[in-house]
Amino acid sequence: MHIWVDADACPGVIKDILFRAADRLAIGLTLVANHPLRTPPSPHIRALQVPRGFDVADATIVERVQAGDLVITADIPLASQVLERGALALDPRGERFTADTIRERLTMRDFMDELRGSGIQTGGPPALDQRDRQTFANQLDRILQTATRR
Repeated sequence: MHIWVDADACPGVIKDILFRAADRLAIGLTLVANHPLRTPPSPHIRALQVPRGFDVADATIVERVQAGDLVITADIPLASQVLERGALALDPRGERFTADTIRERLTMRDFMDELRGSGIQTGGPPALDQRDRQTFANQLDRILQTATRR
């Protein structure tokens, strides 16, 4: 298993959880972003800077992800694409995307886009809180424990 992070919008506290997990379990972790990223010194952690452009980081992740890998993203279309490739997808709040839930999430995303396009203010998600961080850490641990038992 390799962990890929859609790092352009991933909160720093989530990256810190991922850094600790990658080092603790000796699992490869790659952060993909269109700007320079700082990573701790580790043989397991690297940053990949891609050119600026619409969905360039997403396309890079989809191109490189393999079945059984884990992708951390809040981007629902990206989650859908990596699920199609046999990878796992987890958002920074700890919600695991599955084949059963992704269609509903895509539909809701499209609906919200239509509302925003018609001028209705929908607001964004609330700030990440301690419960979200704990939910993410717990879900990540479950996924990694299952993967390392194989």
